[in-house]
Amino acid sequence: MPAQAPAVTVPHGMETCPFCRIREGTLPAHVLYQDEEVLAFLDIYPCAQGHTLVVPRRHAASLAECPPATVAALFHAAVRLAGAIQEGLGAPGFNLGVNDGRAAGQEVPHVHVHVIPRYGGEGGGVQRVVKTRGPVQPLAETAAKILAALRR
Repeated sequence: MPAQAPAVTVPHGMETCPFCRIREGTLPAHVLYQDEEVLAFLDIYPCAQGHTLVVPRRHAASLAECPPATVAALFHAAVRLAGAIQEGLGAPGFNLGVNDGRAAGQEVPHVHVHVIPRYGGEGGGVQRVVKTRGPVQPLAETAAKILAALRR
């Protein structure tokens, strides 16, 4: 009887992650860019014509799980694509966005940077998307808490 190949263990979540499936070629996508660190493709539910997602090739649910070189590669590719989208589609502006965690609206648990072209008249801007809930602490208190976390 021939020996069977050892079972391949797939990290939890990757077997159903649509972005990993796109990377593996088992889910179709309109790929715009790829290199050894990242992959970029058109969003199938675009906010605007040319809405693109830039993802790390290695599965990571949040930015905190990505090595600094991967984060740099994500944003380098996003900026390069934003320029090409602006030139190719005539978009005078763009938004870059990361929804990190369910509370931030992340729907696919694989890090991705949204490159959203802006054509004008959409009422855009990140400040208009995020609504403040209740009273906000004074800036000095907020800064102190963040600085303490950075020192750890």
